[in-house]
Amino acid sequence: MTPSPHPDKDFPWWLLIVGIIGLWLFYEVLADADYAAVLQKLAAGIAITVMVTVVGYTGAAALGLLLAVGLLSRFLVLRQLSRLYVEVMRGIPIIVLLLYVAFVLAPLMVAAWNLVTGPLGFDPMRTRDFPLLWRAVMALILAYASFLAEIFRAGLQAVDKGQIEAAQALGLNGWQRFRHVTFPQAFRLILPPLGNDFVAMVKDSSLVSVLGVGDVTQLAKVTAAGNFKYFETYNVAALIYLTMTIGLSLLMRRLELRLRARSGGDGR
Repeated sequence: MTPSPHPDKDFPWWLLIVGIIGLWLFYEVLADADYAAVLQKLAAGIAITVMVTVVGYTGAAALGLLLAVGLLSRFLVLRQLSRLYVEVMRGIPIIVLLLYVAFVLAPLMVAAWNLVTGPLGFDPMRTRDFPLLWRAVMALILAYASFLAEIFRAGLQAVDKGQIEAAQALGLNGWQRFRHVTFPQAFRLILPPLGNDFVAMVKDSSLVSVLGVGDVTQLAKVTAAGNFKYFETYNVAALIYLTMTIGLSLLMRRLELRLRARSGGDGR
């Protein structure tokens, strides 16, 4: 029986097609005065989009890992509180959470801050002193932490218990077992879904535009409202997002293959 070909060994014809089309589109954008003007305006929002994505995902990964540890804790209260957070946050649309954090949670945090620091002599903080950009980042962190928590939990549970028992027999404490045995093996297993969520956050970062944050989407809305060239403006915005997401997907795929090759070379 002829073995089926492995997908990793296929020639990336899709990438060749995307590359050719992408180069042609960028040429058309740069060669056309209207497209070039739109690209120049929207390019100013790329830095905000990247910053929101990187900071938001980093915070979500850290919080998600803590939640995953809580989900697997031997303490019932910690498990239930972690599960409560995950289920509630996963049930709220991100755009609703974004608005809630920006206009409900942020003012409450400012009021709590003033309540604590007021007796200490600090000047009171105003709600408007809490930038909308960081309110948006906080909302993405809270939302994505619930998704990443389940990914981390599945990865941690997938590690062979024999490995953990062997580390325990060697005298490693709980933190050492987690750092040197459990997490490195779990990370290799969960890298693909982590990469998928990172790419998804690039796209979901466009939601911060509802708060007026000057990312690519917000600048596209403002630009289109000013020049009435909706077709050209949103074509350029879509091209920018596609370039970022496909580029990140390729990088994550490359990292996944390298980790897989290293794991095979180590005999594990």
